[in-house]
Amino acid sequence: MGERRELAEKIAGEIALSDDPGGTLRKWRTDFEVAQTELADELGVSPSVVSDYESGRRESPGIGVVKRTVEALLTIDERRGGSHIRQHARVLSAGFDADIVHDLREYPTAVPVGDFYDAIGATEIVSGAQETVAGHTVIDSIQAISRLSSEEFYRLYGQSTNRALVFTNVTSGEGAMVALRVLNPTPNAVVLQGLDADAVWQHAGDLARIDGYSLAACPTDLDEMLARVRELP
Repeated sequence: MGERRELAEKIAGEIALSDDPGGTLRKWRTDFEVAQTELADELGVSPSVVSDYESGRRESPGIGVVKRTVEALLTIDERRGGSHIRQHARVLSAGFDADIVHDLREYPTAVPVGDFYDAIGATEIVSGAQETVAGHTVIDSIQAISRLSSEEFYRLYGQSTNRALVFTNVTSGEGAMVALRVLNPTPNAVVLQGLDADAVWQHAGDLARIDGYSLAACPTDLDEMLARVRELP
């Protein structure tokens, strides 16, 4: 399975090269929603061993231990249906790092924008010209704006601009909204995650109206929002 092998190499490399390999291991374990006890069972060790590696109480794991641990995480995910493997494979295939793109997916059928907002707990601020989305991309706004070229930014759209572009790590949304002004075309919907509607930059609605996309604020916690969007068809 090519996507599993590619993902395993990426995760193992990130852990092995990290200044804090235990913390990076913990990040991937929690991202895959695997408990320490479950990972320990898969590895055939006690939970305290996993805990010691993650906390730094035990000497940093060698590459052999890292590879076995990563394979254990992927095996557990495959038994559960492989949703996290597929999610990260989509991001990798689009050519992005996981710290820029949290999730990227196309839907088999278009979803009404209102249904998308209801699913993630978002409130529409400005309605757009289009009434549906056929996919979503969830990105870290600071990482995307500071690291991506305009050409790379277009790749965030995946197969189509008929999607919701969700910006995380925003304070008011000003940076994300200004960045969108240089893109043409724009996505059907833009969501500012982590904000209530009254905390959104005062000119954001005006910019959304100019370019004709729907704008919404979503106060839902990032992990909870990601769990919800992954349940969409």
